[in-house]
Amino acid sequence: MRFGWTYITTMVPPAVESPNPQLTQQFLSSALSQRGPSALPYSEDTKWLIRHHLLSLTTSFPSLEPKTATFTHNDGRSVNLLQSDGTVPMPYQGVTYNIPVVIWLMESYPRHPPCVYVNPTRDMVIKRPHSHVNPSGLVSLPYLHNWIYPSSNLVDLVRALSLTFAADPPLFSQRRAPRTPPSHNPNPNPSPNFDSFSSGSSNPGAFSSGYSRPSIPPNNYPPSPYASGSGRVQPSPTTTTSHHGEDQSEVFKRNAINKLVEIVHGDVVGLRKTREGEMEGLFSVQGVLKQREDQLNKGLKGMRDEMEGLEQQLQMVLMNSDVIEGWLRDNQGKKFRSLENVEDAFECVDVLSKQMLDCTASDLAIEDTLYALDKAVQVGSVPFDQYLRSVRALSREQFFHRAMVAKVRAAQLQAQVANMASRNQHYAV
Repeated sequence: MRFGWTYITTMVPPAVESPNPQLTQQFLSSALSQRGPSALPYSEDTKWLIRHHLLSLTTSFPSLEPKTATFTHNDGRSVNLLQSDGTVPMPYQGVTYNIPVVIWLMESYPRHPPCVYVNPTRDMVIKRPHSHVNPSGLVSLPYLHNWIYPSSNLVDLVRALSLTFAADPPLFSQRRAPRTPPSHNPNPNPSPNFDSFSSGSSNPGAFSSGYSRPSIPPNNYPPSPYASGSGRVQPSPTTTTSHHGEDQSEVFKRNAINKLVEIVHGDVVGLRKTREGEMEGLFSVQGVLKQREDQLNKGLKGMRDEMEGLEQQLQMVLMNSDVIEGWLRDNQGKKFRSLENVEDAFECVDVLSKQMLDCTASDLAIEDTLYALDKAVQVGSVPFDQYLRSVRALSREQFFHRAMVAKVRAAQLQAQVANMASRNQHYAV
């Protein structure tokens, strides 16, 4: 027998039957709902997203099956984690091959990327060197380095793995070329002769269609202890013969126990389905509550920002109030003691300004009087006919004051224009 080496992945398997979605949902709901020491170390607010990622991955790639297994960190810590174990399809030269991988969902998933390992079988060896797979099988991809929560997901990761492996296959396998017809040796798997590594006759640049294994006659396979499709152990002839010598009471007792076990198992299955349905509803409610939490946090942040703005305005108002109160304390009684009328403290620049001040003050005073009359007539303090007479007289007086204000404003504007013209003429001279 001669041995050669060729790059190879697993051969194209027969069509993979899609896993039962209900069983997958039940498994994930049960695994993620565990509490106590057996609980998985994922954050409660991300378990619904983890479940969604794994269900989408199983739907898109049925060859990857979700499981729970123990992961050992480099520091020796062991933790029970979720994983997707199976194969990733890889197109190469018009043929689809499959790369065995294990995708570990670490404790911080999905906020951080998973760990992906190429999982070669005993007949496979990792290609060295490889740009994306180290000798231990750890995969390094740009998609993993650029992982963004929550948009990154497992389906896109597996697609990136498929494209990367198609460009550079990560595995190669030993290929055995028998020189003599296969023998009926009971030990058909001799140790590979690594001395002939360099003298192999296979083409190292081509893919083979699958594993090259020594032929074993079908009759040499030991009989399977399981019945086809039933999953139950079939009794051997020796066991059947021994049953004839057993006590009938023991047989009856064993049959009764088996019947009770079947009944209890059925009850447990029904109860589990009910609880898993409830968990499904709770996961949906958890997603809705998560969305509401995000909305509440956004609204709370807006209210806090508004409160900070109002506090800044309040501080500004308090500072201005302190300044004004200080000015009043410093200036109270200094200039106004000799004045009989407080209004005399305001000195107008010219006659027009004095007239504008008087008209504006009268207008505002009449406005306040009209407001007081409105309140008085509402409570019945002033008769309605007297109210009408007073409003008519005050309105007439207010009209004259406002007309005077308009004339004074026009005169002031005209005077200002004339002053500017004379000033420009003076500068021109």
